[in-house]
Amino acid sequence: MSKPTITQVFKSVIAAFIGVQSETNRRSAFENGSLSTYIIVGLIVTIMFVGAIIFLVSSIV
Repeated sequence: MSKPTITQVFKSVIAAFIGVQSETNRRSAFENGSLSTYIIVGLIVTIMFVGAIIFLVSSIV
């Protein structure tokens, strides 16, 4: 198989982040993807999530 595109990596990370990734997609990510790409995208998604929570809380308070 070919390496996943950046869009596929983002979809996989977001699905894993919220806990709905299928076993087939998880296995494909581990077999074909680069660990560093998934770590970088995971950090980006985490920072965006924390930023969104901070923004939401600060705008409510």
